[in-house]
Amino acid sequence: MAMGDTEDGSGVSGGGADHTAGASGGGAGPAGSGGRSFGDIRFGKVSGSAIGIGDHNHIVNGSQGDAPCDPAYQELLEAVRQLAEDLRRVVPSPEVGALSDELDQTQDEIQRTGRAGAGRLARIRVTLQDASASVGMLASGVAVGQAVGALLGG
Repeated sequence: MAMGDTEDGSGVSGGGADHTAGASGGGAGPAGSGGRSFGDIRFGKVSGSAIGIGDHNHIVNGSQGDAPCDPAYQELLEAVRQLAEDLRRVVPSPEVGALSDELDQTQDEIQRTGRAGAGRLARIRVTLQDASASVGMLASGVAVGQAVGALLGG
């Protein structure tokens, strides 16, 4: 598509309520001109929407907020957040660093998908055990261990 100056400063010709696509952008070309005829495509002001043009589009236009999760994963998420906060006050070690990283990834996964996979839960369990010398006395560490155990079934 040819780029040009437009009233809205977008640099894309053929957009806006008062513009039609030119021959380079898909306007209706004269018969027998050898080019494809796309017809007139007009966009007014578009806000808060998604537009797809052409075949095989997949448009998703929805809330970008947290994914809903069942109560067990919500409980885990809260315990993970609390433990991550508590770990900021613990003497740093490689084990605490690995646990902190795993908690961050778990929190992200639950917020995006509403759950955490079994592999992620197993890694939390292992990193909790590895960091047990630093985390063993923290109530938040116990809460994460219990929530993971409930979700993994043991």
